[in-house]
Amino acid sequence: MMLSLIVFLPVVGALVVLLAGGRGDRHDREPLVRNIALVFSLATFAATLWLWSRFDATSPDYQFVEQYSWIPAFGIQYFIGVDGISLLLIVLTGFLTPLALLSSWESVHKSVKNFSFFILALETAMLGVFVSVDLFLFYVFWDAMLIPMYFLIGIWGYDRRVYAAVKFILYTMAGSVLMLIAIIGLAWAYAAVNGTPSFSLIDLYNIELPRRTEFLMFLAFALAFAIKVPLFPFHTWLPDAHVEAPTAGSIILAGVMLKMGTYGLLRFAFPLFPTAALYFAPWLGVLAVVGIIYGALVAMVQPDMKKLVAYSSVSHLGFVVLGLAAMNIQGVQGAVYQMLNHGVSTGGLFMIVGMLSDRRHTRLIAEFGGLKAVMPRLVAAFLVITLASIALPLTNGFVGEFLILVGAFKWSTTLAAFAASGVILSAVYMLWMFQRVNYGPITNDRNRALPDLSPREWVLMVPTVAMCLFMGVFPNVFLRPMEASINKVIDRVHSRQAAVVNAPPASRTPEPASRETSTND
Repeated sequence: MMLSLIVFLPVVGALVVLLAGGRGDRHDREPLVRNIALVFSLATFAATLWLWSRFDATSPDYQFVEQYSWIPAFGIQYFIGVDGISLLLIVLTGFLTPLALLSSWESVHKSVKNFSFFILALETAMLGVFVSVDLFLFYVFWDAMLIPMYFLIGIWGYDRRVYAAVKFILYTMAGSVLMLIAIIGLAWAYAAVNGTPSFSLIDLYNIELPRRTEFLMFLAFALAFAIKVPLFPFHTWLPDAHVEAPTAGSIILAGVMLKMGTYGLLRFAFPLFPTAALYFAPWLGVLAVVGIIYGALVAMVQPDMKKLVAYSSVSHLGFVVLGLAAMNIQGVQGAVYQMLNHGVSTGGLFMIVGMLSDRRHTRLIAEFGGLKAVMPRLVAAFLVITLASIALPLTNGFVGEFLILVGAFKWSTTLAAFAASGVILSAVYMLWMFQRVNYGPITNDRNRALPDLSPREWVLMVPTVAMCLFMGVFPNVFLRPMEASINKVIDRVHSRQAAVVNAPPASRTPEPASRETSTND
Protein backbone atom coordinates (compact mmCIF):
# COMPACT_ATOMS: atom_id res chain seq x y z
CA MET A 1 0.00 0.00 0.00
CA MET A 2 3.03 2.27 0.17
CA LEU A 3 2.73 3.42 -3.43
CA SER A 4 -0.97 4.19 -3.07
CA LEU A 5 -0.18 6.21 0.04
CA ILE A 6 2.42 8.25 -1.85
CA VAL A 7 0.11 8.83 -4.83
CA PHE A 8 -3.03 9.80 -2.93
CA LEU A 9 -1.59 11.57 0.12
CA PRO A 10 -1.45 14.91 -1.76
CA VAL A 11 -5.08 14.72 -2.88
CA VAL A 12 -6.09 13.93 0.70
CA GLY A 13 -4.22 17.09 1.64
CA ALA A 14 -6.08 18.94 -1.11
CA LEU A 15 -9.43 17.91 0.40
CA VAL A 16 -8.26 18.93 3.88
CA VAL A 17 -7.27 22.31 2.44
CA LEU A 18 -10.78 22.79 1.06
CA LEU A 19 -12.33 21.97 4.42
CA ALA A 20 -9.89 24.11 6.40
CA GLY A 21 -10.30 27.05 4.05
CA GLY A 22 -13.97 27.41 4.81
CA ARG A 23 -16.38 29.04 2.39
CA GLY A 24 -15.36 31.76 -0.03
CA ASP A 25 -11.96 33.46 -0.03
CA ARG A 26 -11.14 33.72 3.69
CA HIS A 27 -7.96 35.80 3.92
CA ASP A 28 -7.72 35.20 7.66
CA ARG A 29 -7.23 31.49 6.94
CA GLU A 30 -4.47 31.90 4.35
CA PRO A 31 -1.63 30.95 6.76
CA LEU A 32 -3.50 27.83 7.90
CA VAL A 33 -4.22 26.76 4.31
CA ARG A 34 -0.63 27.33 3.22
CA ASN A 35 0.75 25.40 6.18
CA ILE A 36 -1.58 22.44 5.67
CA ALA A 37 -0.64 22.22 1.97
CA LEU A 38 3.07 22.46 2.82
CA VAL A 39 2.83 19.76 5.52
CA PHE A 40 1.13 17.31 3.17
CA SER A 41 3.63 18.00 0.38
CA LEU A 42 6.55 17.51 2.79
CA ALA A 43 4.99 14.28 4.09
CA THR A 44 4.73 13.04 0.50
CA PHE A 45 8.37 13.91 -0.13
CA ALA A 46 9.39 12.05 3.05
CA ALA A 47 7.42 9.03 1.83
CA THR A 48 9.22 9.08 -1.54
CA LEU A 49 12.57 9.10 0.28
CA TRP A 50 11.44 6.12 2.34
CA LEU A 51 10.47 4.37 -0.90
CA TRP A 52 13.96 5.04 -2.28
CA SER A 53 15.57 3.64 0.88
CA ARG A 54 13.63 0.38 0.48
CA PHE A 55 14.21 0.06 -3.26
CA ASP A 56 16.35 -2.85 -4.51
CA ALA A 57 18.71 -1.26 -7.06
CA THR A 58 19.87 -4.66 -8.38
CA SER A 59 16.40 -5.66 -9.62
CA PRO A 60 15.17 -4.49 -13.04
CA ASP A 61 11.57 -5.44 -12.28
CA TYR A 62 8.67 -3.49 -10.82
CA GLN A 63 8.71 -3.29 -7.03
CA PHE A 64 6.07 -2.34 -4.43
CA VAL A 65 3.49 -3.71 -6.87
CA GLU A 66 -0.22 -3.29 -6.16
CA GLN A 67 -2.61 -5.03 -8.54
CA TYR A 68 -6.39 -5.14 -8.19
CA SER A 69 -9.17 -5.72 -10.68
CA TRP A 70 -10.88 -2.43 -11.51
CA ILE A 71 -13.11 -2.88 -14.58
CA PRO A 72 -12.78 -6.64 -15.26
CA ALA A 73 -15.08 -6.66 -18.30
CA PHE A 74 -12.48 -4.64 -20.19
CA GLY A 75 -9.38 -6.07 -18.54
CA ILE A 76 -8.65 -2.79 -16.73
CA GLN A 77 -6.77 -3.00 -13.44
CA TYR A 78 -5.52 -0.75 -10.71
CA PHE A 79 -1.95 -1.88 -11.39
CA ILE A 80 0.90 0.23 -10.05
CA GLY A 81 4.60 -0.35 -9.41
CA VAL A 82 7.94 1.37 -9.49
CA ASP A 83 11.26 0.51 -11.13
CA GLY A 84 14.59 2.30 -11.49
CA ILE A 85 13.32 4.53 -14.29
CA SER A 86 10.32 5.90 -12.41
CA LEU A 87 11.77 5.89 -8.87
CA LEU A 88 13.82 9.06 -9.04
CA LEU A 89 11.17 10.91 -11.04
CA ILE A 90 8.78 10.19 -8.17
CA VAL A 91 11.35 11.57 -5.73
CA LEU A 92 11.84 14.64 -7.97
CA THR A 93 8.08 15.29 -7.92
CA GLY A 94 8.06 15.06 -4.13
CA PHE A 95 11.09 17.38 -3.92
CA LEU A 96 9.75 20.14 -6.17
CA THR A 97 6.13 20.36 -4.97
CA PRO A 98 6.84 21.87 -1.52
CA LEU A 99 9.32 24.27 -3.14
CA ALA A 100 6.63 25.32 -5.62
CA LEU A 101 4.19 25.95 -2.77
CA LEU A 102 6.77 28.00 -0.86
CA SER A 103 7.58 30.04 -3.95
CA SER A 104 3.96 31.25 -4.10
CA TRP A 105 3.68 32.59 -0.55
CA GLU A 106 4.51 36.17 -1.47
CA SER A 107 2.98 36.24 -4.94
CA VAL A 108 -0.38 34.41 -4.67
CA HIS A 109 -3.04 35.98 -2.49
CA LYS A 110 -6.14 35.36 -4.62
CA SER A 111 -8.08 32.28 -3.54
CA VAL A 112 -5.14 30.63 -1.80
CA LYS A 113 -7.35 27.70 -0.82
CA ASN A 114 -8.11 26.79 -4.43
CA PHE A 115 -4.53 27.43 -5.51
CA SER A 116 -3.19 25.01 -2.89
CA PHE A 117 -5.89 22.49 -3.80
CA PHE A 118 -4.86 22.47 -7.46
CA ILE A 119 -1.14 22.16 -6.65
CA LEU A 120 -1.72 19.12 -4.47
CA ALA A 121 -4.19 17.55 -6.92
CA LEU A 122 -1.64 18.05 -9.67
CA GLU A 123 0.99 16.26 -7.58
CA THR A 124 -1.25 13.21 -7.22
CA ALA A 125 -1.86 13.09 -10.99
CA MET A 126 1.86 13.39 -11.77
CA LEU A 127 2.81 10.67 -9.30
CA GLY A 128 0.08 8.48 -10.78
CA VAL A 129 1.62 8.79 -14.24
CA PHE A 130 4.99 7.54 -12.98
CA VAL A 131 3.64 4.51 -11.09
CA SER A 132 0.97 3.26 -13.54
CA VAL A 133 1.61 -0.15 -15.08
CA ASP A 134 -1.89 -0.39 -16.55
CA LEU A 135 -2.16 1.72 -19.71
CA PHE A 136 -5.76 2.77 -19.05
CA LEU A 137 -4.82 3.91 -15.54
CA PHE A 138 -1.83 5.73 -17.01
CA TYR A 139 -4.10 7.57 -19.43
CA VAL A 140 -6.48 8.58 -16.63
CA PHE A 141 -3.64 10.17 -14.68
CA TRP A 142 -2.10 11.61 -17.87
CA ASP A 143 -5.23 13.56 -18.72
CA ALA A 144 -6.11 14.32 -15.10
CA MET A 145 -2.94 16.33 -14.61
CA LEU A 146 -3.96 18.72 -17.40
CA ILE A 147 -6.94 20.02 -15.44
CA PRO A 148 -5.13 21.46 -12.39
CA MET A 149 -2.42 23.03 -14.58
CA TYR A 150 -5.08 24.57 -16.82
CA PHE A 151 -6.61 26.32 -13.81
CA LEU A 152 -3.25 27.28 -12.32
CA ILE A 153 -2.32 29.08 -15.53
CA GLY A 154 -5.78 30.40 -16.34
CA ILE A 155 -6.60 31.85 -12.90
CA TRP A 156 -3.28 32.76 -11.27
CA GLY A 157 -1.23 33.52 -14.38
CA TYR A 158 -0.27 36.83 -15.93
CA ASP A 159 -1.91 39.06 -18.55
CA ARG A 160 -2.42 36.50 -21.36
CA ARG A 161 -3.14 33.63 -19.00
CA VAL A 162 -6.42 32.48 -20.56
CA TYR A 163 -4.90 32.29 -24.03
CA ALA A 164 -1.90 30.35 -22.70
CA ALA A 165 -4.08 27.96 -20.69
CA VAL A 166 -6.36 27.16 -23.63
CA LYS A 167 -3.40 26.67 -25.95
CA PHE A 168 -1.74 24.37 -23.43
CA ILE A 169 -4.74 22.11 -22.98
CA LEU A 170 -5.67 21.99 -26.69
CA TYR A 171 -2.17 20.99 -27.77
CA THR A 172 -1.73 18.30 -25.16
CA MET A 173 -5.22 16.84 -25.49
CA ALA A 174 -4.90 16.62 -29.27
CA GLY A 175 -1.95 14.29 -28.87
CA SER A 176 -3.63 12.43 -26.02
CA VAL A 177 -6.64 11.47 -28.13
CA LEU A 178 -4.41 9.73 -30.69
CA MET A 179 -2.60 7.90 -27.91
CA LEU A 180 -5.93 6.75 -26.45
CA ILE A 181 -6.91 5.26 -29.81
CA ALA A 182 -3.58 3.40 -29.93
CA ILE A 183 -4.03 2.15 -26.33
CA ILE A 184 -7.46 0.74 -27.20
CA GLY A 185 -5.96 -0.83 -30.33
CA LEU A 186 -3.28 -2.55 -28.25
CA ALA A 187 -5.90 -3.97 -25.87
CA TRP A 188 -7.93 -5.20 -28.85
CA ALA A 189 -4.84 -6.85 -30.38
CA TYR A 190 -4.17 -8.64 -27.11
CA ALA A 191 -7.80 -9.80 -26.92
CA ALA A 192 -7.61 -11.15 -30.48
CA VAL A 193 -4.86 -13.52 -29.38
CA ASN A 194 -5.80 -14.30 -25.79
CA GLY A 195 -9.57 -13.96 -25.82
CA THR A 196 -9.78 -11.20 -23.21
CA PRO A 197 -8.48 -7.64 -23.42
CA SER A 198 -5.67 -6.37 -21.20
CA PHE A 199 -4.21 -2.94 -20.60
CA SER A 200 -1.34 -4.30 -18.50
CA LEU A 201 1.98 -3.04 -19.77
CA ILE A 202 3.61 -6.36 -18.90
CA ASP A 203 1.08 -8.25 -21.03
CA LEU A 204 1.27 -5.79 -23.92
CA TYR A 205 5.06 -5.95 -24.08
CA ASN A 206 4.71 -9.53 -25.32
CA ILE A 207 2.38 -9.15 -28.28
CA GLU A 208 3.42 -8.96 -31.90
CA LEU A 209 1.78 -6.53 -34.28
CA PRO A 210 1.71 -6.29 -38.07
CA ARG A 211 4.44 -3.92 -39.20
CA ARG A 212 2.04 -1.28 -40.50
CA THR A 213 -0.03 -1.38 -37.30
CA GLU A 214 3.06 -1.11 -35.12
CA PHE A 215 4.32 1.90 -37.05
CA LEU A 216 0.97 3.71 -36.82
CA MET A 217 0.64 3.01 -33.10
CA PHE A 218 4.19 4.16 -32.45
CA LEU A 219 3.50 7.42 -34.27
CA ALA A 220 0.34 7.97 -32.20
CA PHE A 221 2.24 7.45 -28.93
CA ALA A 222 5.28 9.40 -30.11
CA LEU A 223 3.20 12.41 -31.18
CA ALA A 224 1.49 12.63 -27.78
CA PHE A 225 4.85 12.45 -26.03
CA ALA A 226 6.59 14.80 -28.47
CA ILE A 227 3.99 17.49 -27.76
CA LYS A 228 4.47 17.05 -24.03
CA VAL A 229 8.31 17.20 -24.20
CA PRO A 230 7.93 19.53 -26.22
CA LEU A 231 9.99 18.38 -29.20
CA PHE A 232 10.52 20.75 -32.13
CA PRO A 233 8.27 21.65 -34.00
CA PHE A 234 5.55 20.85 -31.41
CA HIS A 235 6.96 23.30 -28.87
CA THR A 236 4.98 26.47 -29.55
CA TRP A 237 2.62 26.05 -26.57
CA LEU A 238 5.50 25.97 -24.07
CA PRO A 239 6.80 29.59 -24.07
CA ASP A 240 3.28 30.96 -23.65
CA ALA A 241 2.48 28.52 -20.84
CA HIS A 242 5.73 29.24 -19.00
CA VAL A 243 5.59 33.01 -19.36
CA GLU A 244 1.96 33.32 -18.29
CA ALA A 245 2.01 30.69 -15.52
CA PRO A 246 2.58 31.72 -11.89
CA THR A 247 6.03 30.86 -10.53
CA ALA A 248 4.78 27.69 -8.84
CA GLY A 249 3.17 26.56 -12.10
CA SER A 250 6.37 27.18 -14.06
CA ILE A 251 8.42 25.21 -11.53
CA ILE A 252 6.16 22.17 -11.77
CA LEU A 253 5.64 22.49 -15.52
CA ALA A 254 9.38 22.61 -16.26
CA GLY A 255 10.50 20.44 -13.37
CA VAL A 256 8.10 17.51 -13.75
CA MET A 257 5.43 17.79 -16.44
CA LEU A 258 7.81 18.15 -19.38
CA LYS A 259 9.45 14.91 -18.26
CA MET A 260 6.18 13.07 -18.88
CA GLY A 261 6.92 13.15 -22.61
CA THR A 262 10.44 11.75 -22.41
CA TYR A 263 9.36 9.25 -19.73
CA GLY A 264 6.56 8.10 -22.03
CA LEU A 265 8.96 7.53 -24.92
CA LEU A 266 11.20 5.37 -22.74
CA ARG A 267 8.48 3.54 -20.81
CA PHE A 268 5.91 2.97 -23.55
CA ALA A 269 6.80 3.97 -27.13
CA PHE A 270 10.19 2.29 -27.48
CA PRO A 271 9.61 -1.05 -25.67
CA LEU A 272 6.05 -1.52 -26.97
CA PHE A 273 6.97 -0.84 -30.61
CA PRO A 274 10.71 -1.65 -30.90
CA THR A 275 10.85 -2.11 -34.68
CA ALA A 276 9.08 1.17 -35.36
CA ALA A 277 11.05 2.93 -32.62
CA LEU A 278 14.42 1.99 -34.07
CA TYR A 279 13.20 2.86 -37.57
CA PHE A 280 12.11 6.35 -36.49
CA ALA A 281 14.95 6.90 -34.00
CA PRO A 282 17.15 8.77 -36.52
CA TRP A 283 14.27 11.15 -37.27
CA LEU A 284 13.71 11.71 -33.57
CA GLY A 285 17.45 12.37 -33.26
CA VAL A 286 17.34 14.96 -36.05
CA LEU A 287 14.35 16.75 -34.49
CA ALA A 288 16.12 16.66 -31.12
CA VAL A 289 19.25 18.29 -32.53
CA VAL A 290 17.20 20.91 -34.37
CA GLY A 291 15.42 21.63 -31.08
CA ILE A 292 18.73 21.91 -29.21
CA ILE A 293 20.11 24.51 -31.61
CA TYR A 294 16.83 26.30 -32.34
CA GLY A 295 15.90 26.60 -28.66
CA ALA A 296 19.34 27.99 -27.82
CA LEU A 297 19.32 30.54 -30.65
CA VAL A 298 15.82 31.78 -29.82
CA ALA A 299 16.65 31.95 -26.10
CA MET A 300 19.66 34.11 -26.95
CA VAL A 301 17.51 36.97 -28.26
CA GLN A 302 14.79 36.98 -25.59
CA PRO A 303 14.35 40.24 -23.64
CA ASP A 304 12.27 38.48 -20.94
CA MET A 305 14.12 36.26 -18.43
CA LYS A 306 11.22 33.87 -18.06
CA LYS A 307 10.83 33.38 -21.79
CA LEU A 308 14.60 32.83 -22.07
CA VAL A 309 14.42 30.04 -19.49
CA ALA A 310 11.36 28.60 -21.30
CA TYR A 311 13.23 28.34 -24.61
CA SER A 312 16.22 26.88 -22.79
CA SER A 313 13.91 24.01 -21.82
CA VAL A 314 13.27 23.29 -25.50
CA SER A 315 17.04 23.04 -25.97
CA HIS A 316 17.74 20.96 -22.85
CA LEU A 317 14.90 18.51 -23.47
CA GLY A 318 16.30 18.03 -26.97
CA PHE A 319 19.36 16.47 -25.32
CA VAL A 320 17.09 14.06 -23.45
CA VAL A 321 15.33 12.93 -26.64
CA LEU A 322 18.71 12.51 -28.37
CA GLY A 323 19.90 10.22 -25.57
CA LEU A 324 16.72 8.14 -25.82
CA ALA A 325 17.00 7.89 -29.61
CA ALA A 326 20.53 6.51 -29.27
CA MET A 327 19.04 3.64 -27.21
CA ASN A 328 22.31 2.57 -25.61
CA ILE A 329 23.20 2.48 -21.93
CA GLN A 330 25.15 5.75 -21.86
CA GLY A 331 22.55 7.65 -23.88
CA VAL A 332 19.53 6.43 -21.93
CA GLN A 333 21.16 6.77 -18.52
CA GLY A 334 22.21 10.29 -19.46
CA ALA A 335 18.67 11.04 -20.65
CA VAL A 336 17.06 9.93 -17.38
CA TYR A 337 19.72 11.76 -15.38
CA GLN A 338 19.14 14.88 -17.45
CA MET A 339 15.43 14.70 -16.69
CA LEU A 340 16.32 14.97 -13.01
CA ASN A 341 18.95 17.67 -13.63
CA HIS A 342 16.61 19.81 -15.67
CA GLY A 343 13.93 19.60 -13.01
CA VAL A 344 16.31 20.86 -10.33
CA SER A 345 18.25 23.53 -12.23
CA THR A 346 15.43 24.93 -14.37
CA GLY A 347 13.07 24.82 -11.42
CA GLY A 348 15.70 26.86 -9.55
CA LEU A 349 15.94 29.38 -12.38
CA PHE A 350 12.17 29.89 -12.34
CA MET A 351 12.31 30.40 -8.57
CA ILE A 352 14.92 33.14 -8.98
CA VAL A 353 13.05 34.82 -11.82
CA GLY A 354 9.95 34.73 -9.60
CA MET A 355 11.86 36.35 -6.72
CA LEU A 356 13.07 39.17 -8.98
CA SER A 357 9.60 39.57 -10.47
CA ASP A 358 8.04 39.80 -6.99
CA ARG A 359 10.45 42.61 -6.12
CA ARG A 360 10.28 44.63 -9.33
CA HIS A 361 7.08 43.41 -11.04
CA THR A 362 9.00 42.99 -14.28
CA ARG A 363 11.01 40.22 -15.88
CA LEU A 364 12.72 42.31 -18.57
CA ILE A 365 16.50 41.87 -18.55
CA ALA A 366 16.98 45.55 -19.45
CA GLU A 367 15.24 46.59 -16.20
CA PHE A 368 18.00 45.06 -14.09
CA GLY A 369 21.78 45.37 -13.82
CA GLY A 370 24.27 45.61 -10.97
CA LEU A 371 22.29 43.34 -8.61
CA LYS A 372 25.48 41.78 -7.25
CA ALA A 373 26.15 44.91 -5.20
CA VAL A 374 22.60 44.96 -3.84
CA MET A 375 21.70 41.31 -3.20
CA PRO A 376 24.94 39.27 -3.21
CA ARG A 377 23.43 36.13 -1.64
CA LEU A 378 20.68 35.82 -4.22
CA VAL A 379 23.21 36.42 -7.00
CA ALA A 380 25.48 33.70 -5.57
CA ALA A 381 22.63 31.17 -5.70
CA PHE A 382 21.74 32.46 -9.18
CA LEU A 383 25.33 31.84 -10.30
CA VAL A 384 25.48 28.23 -9.09
CA ILE A 385 22.17 27.33 -10.70
CA THR A 386 23.20 29.09 -13.94
CA LEU A 387 26.47 27.13 -14.05
CA ALA A 388 24.54 23.90 -13.45
CA SER A 389 22.23 24.80 -16.32
CA ILE A 390 25.16 25.23 -18.72
CA ALA A 391 26.67 21.89 -17.61
CA LEU A 392 29.80 23.08 -15.82
CA PRO A 393 31.83 20.09 -14.50
CA LEU A 394 31.03 19.17 -10.88
CA THR A 395 27.44 20.32 -11.35
CA ASN A 396 24.48 18.08 -12.14
CA GLY A 397 24.06 19.28 -15.72
CA PHE A 398 27.52 18.10 -16.75
CA VAL A 399 26.92 14.45 -15.87
CA GLY A 400 23.71 14.16 -17.87
CA GLU A 401 24.90 15.97 -20.98
CA PHE A 402 28.25 14.14 -20.95
CA LEU A 403 26.57 10.72 -20.87
CA ILE A 404 24.10 11.75 -23.57
CA LEU A 405 26.87 12.95 -25.88
CA VAL A 406 28.89 9.77 -25.27
CA GLY A 407 25.87 7.65 -26.16
CA ALA A 408 25.08 9.84 -29.15
CA PHE A 409 28.66 9.59 -30.47
CA LYS A 410 28.44 5.81 -30.32
CA TRP A 411 25.22 5.99 -32.31
CA SER A 412 25.71 8.90 -34.74
CA THR A 413 28.82 11.06 -34.70
CA THR A 414 27.17 13.63 -36.97
CA LEU A 415 24.17 14.21 -34.71
CA ALA A 416 26.40 14.23 -31.63
CA ALA A 417 28.71 16.83 -33.16
CA PHE A 418 25.81 19.16 -33.94
CA ALA A 419 24.29 18.55 -30.50
CA ALA A 420 27.57 19.46 -28.83
CA SER A 421 27.22 22.96 -30.23
CA GLY A 422 24.19 23.33 -27.99
CA VAL A 423 26.47 23.17 -24.95
CA ILE A 424 28.38 26.20 -26.24
CA LEU A 425 25.22 28.08 -27.17
CA SER A 426 23.68 27.47 -23.75
CA ALA A 427 26.74 29.02 -22.13
CA VAL A 428 26.36 32.04 -24.40
CA TYR A 429 22.73 32.86 -23.65
CA MET A 430 22.78 31.93 -19.96
CA LEU A 431 26.00 33.75 -19.05
CA TRP A 432 25.06 36.76 -21.15
CA MET A 433 21.73 36.99 -19.36
CA PHE A 434 23.41 36.52 -15.97
CA GLN A 435 25.97 39.23 -16.73
CA ARG A 436 23.38 41.78 -17.84
CA VAL A 437 21.15 41.20 -14.82
CA ASN A 438 23.76 41.03 -12.07
CA TYR A 439 26.91 42.92 -13.12
CA GLY A 440 27.78 46.39 -14.29
CA PRO A 441 26.57 49.66 -12.81
CA ILE A 442 23.11 50.07 -11.29
CA THR A 443 21.36 52.02 -14.02
CA ASN A 444 17.85 51.84 -12.58
CA ASP A 445 17.32 53.52 -9.22
CA ARG A 446 14.54 51.07 -8.38
CA ASN A 447 17.19 48.37 -8.03
CA ARG A 448 19.25 50.16 -5.38
CA ALA A 449 17.15 49.15 -2.37
CA LEU A 450 16.06 45.62 -3.34
CA PRO A 451 16.15 43.21 -0.38
CA ASP A 452 18.40 40.15 -0.42
CA LEU A 453 17.17 36.62 0.30
CA SER A 454 14.47 36.40 2.94
CA PRO A 455 14.31 33.39 5.33
CA ARG A 456 11.62 31.80 3.13
CA GLU A 457 13.81 32.25 0.04
CA TRP A 458 16.78 30.74 1.86
CA VAL A 459 14.64 27.63 2.37
CA LEU A 460 14.03 27.57 -1.39
CA MET A 461 17.60 28.18 -2.49
CA VAL A 462 19.62 26.02 -0.10
CA PRO A 463 18.18 22.62 -1.14
CA THR A 464 18.13 23.60 -4.81
CA VAL A 465 21.78 24.70 -4.87
CA ALA A 466 22.78 21.71 -2.72
CA MET A 467 21.16 19.29 -5.17
CA CYS A 468 22.88 20.95 -8.16
CA LEU A 469 26.25 20.32 -6.50
CA PHE A 470 25.51 16.95 -4.89
CA MET A 471 24.24 15.42 -8.14
CA GLY A 472 27.35 16.70 -9.93
CA VAL A 473 29.83 15.31 -7.39
CA PHE A 474 28.08 12.02 -6.51
CA PRO A 475 26.23 10.92 -9.66
CA ASN A 476 26.38 7.21 -8.82
CA VAL A 477 23.89 7.75 -6.01
CA PHE A 478 21.33 8.45 -8.74
CA LEU A 479 22.71 6.39 -11.62
CA ARG A 480 22.90 3.09 -9.74
CA PRO A 481 19.14 2.63 -9.05
CA MET A 482 18.22 3.17 -12.70
CA GLU A 483 20.89 1.00 -14.37
CA ALA A 484 19.23 -2.42 -14.15
CA SER A 485 15.84 -1.18 -15.39
CA ILE A 486 17.40 0.78 -18.25
CA ASN A 487 19.40 -2.27 -19.35
CA LYS A 488 16.21 -4.30 -19.38
CA VAL A 489 14.44 -1.79 -21.65
CA ILE A 490 17.41 -1.57 -24.02
CA ASP A 491 17.66 -5.37 -24.21
CA ARG A 492 13.94 -5.63 -24.87
CA VAL A 493 14.05 -3.13 -27.73
CA HIS A 494 17.11 -4.58 -29.43
CA SER A 495 16.20 -8.24 -28.88
CA ARG A 496 12.74 -7.76 -30.37
CA GLN A 497 14.27 -5.93 -33.32
CA ALA A 498 16.83 -8.72 -33.80
CA ALA A 499 14.06 -11.33 -33.69
CA VAL A 500 12.22 -9.52 -36.48
CA VAL A 501 15.36 -9.16 -38.61
CA ASN A 502 16.34 -12.81 -38.19
CA ALA A 503 12.86 -14.20 -38.71
CA PRO A 504 11.96 -15.97 -41.98
CA PRO A 505 10.64 -13.49 -44.57
CA ALA A 506 7.10 -14.84 -44.40
CA SER A 507 6.88 -14.08 -40.70
CA ARG A 508 8.21 -10.53 -40.77
CA THR A 509 4.84 -9.10 -41.69
CA PRO A 510 2.35 -11.06 -39.61
CA GLU A 511 -1.19 -11.72 -40.65
CA PRO A 512 -3.97 -9.70 -39.01
CA ALA A 513 -4.08 -9.81 -35.24
CA SER A 514 -6.71 -12.54 -35.08
CA ARG A 515 -4.17 -15.05 -36.48
CA GLU A 516 -1.19 -13.98 -34.36
CA THR A 517 0.32 -15.89 -31.50
CA SER A 518 1.74 -14.39 -28.34
CA THR A 519 5.51 -14.52 -27.85
CA ASN A 520 7.62 -13.99 -24.77
CA ASP A 521 10.83 -11.96 -24.58
